[in-house]
Amino acid sequence: MDLAYLRAHPQHLTAFLTHQRIRETPVPGGSICTASRLTLDDGTSLFAKAWGGEADGVPAEFFAAEAAGLRWLRAADAVPVPEVIAALPDLLALEWVEPGAASPAAAERLGRDLAALHRAGAEAFGAQWRGFIGALPADNTPSPGPWPGWFAERRLRPYLRMSADSGALSADDVALVEHVISRIEGYGGSEPPARIHGDLWPGNVLWGADGRAWLVDPAAHGGHRETDLAQLALFGGVPHGDRLLAAYREEWPLSDGWRERVPLHQLHLMLVHTALFGGAYRDAVRTTAGAALRA
Repeated sequence: MDLAYLRAHPQHLTAFLTHQRIRETPVPGGSICTASRLTLDDGTSLFAKAWGGEADGVPAEFFAAEAAGLRWLRAADAVPVPEVIAALPDLLALEWVEPGAASPAAAERLGRDLAALHRAGAEAFGAQWRGFIGALPADNTPSPGPWPGWFAERRLRPYLRMSADSGALSADDVALVEHVISRIEGYGGSEPPARIHGDLWPGNVLWGADGRAWLVDPAAHGGHRETDLAQLALFGGVPHGDRLLAAYREEWPLSDGWRERVPLHQLHLMLVHTALFGGAYRDAVRTTAGAALRA
């Protein structure tokens, strides 16, 4: 099987893997999926990911949603995004990106490229495909907005409820987050929907050997551009983040008050973490919500 054949017959990929007709080498894949490097007969390498979660199987449309998001981001022709080669119900195969080192020049280019991606816009908040954030569903039902109410009801409250129901957050924690939500109209910065990655913590930036930064593992949708930028600052921050942000702001200045809104945007992923991984992230939720309230 070579790349041309696979592009024409992606449905055959699973059978070729089952019968060991393609060389497969395990690579790091994260906490949800298993990953491997596939080497085709023509020497082409691909990145493949398969469901590695619960035994009852991959959620319906899980890989289809990721493929749709990758294609939508790639269609903006703004920031490097791997090409989708095959999107099957239980497997996703993508263009292989040879890893490299993060550099100040690559970070500055990513800042400019992100501004172009966000400027490409979206028809509505949400998306035309089913949403996921990690292994959890995300309500992508298209909405005209405005952004504050949409963000509260589609990106904060669902994961707050999941976290409370699982016991990851206490009643006091829930009340703290609800206080943030009750004030959301007062944070300002409402904008039309931007074309965003949606899960842009630093681990979803792949620094390539080509000197560019690639976006992977999206939860792509129409959202607020500040969400992507705020997520890049999580978990120690993206390398050369100051250079990235400065380059972004040169291309497209941010609205007044953007620094004070960073914790509000970060609260989404913190609640996703308590919903997915439990009380280990409770303090992070409380810290982030407290910072939002002090803004």
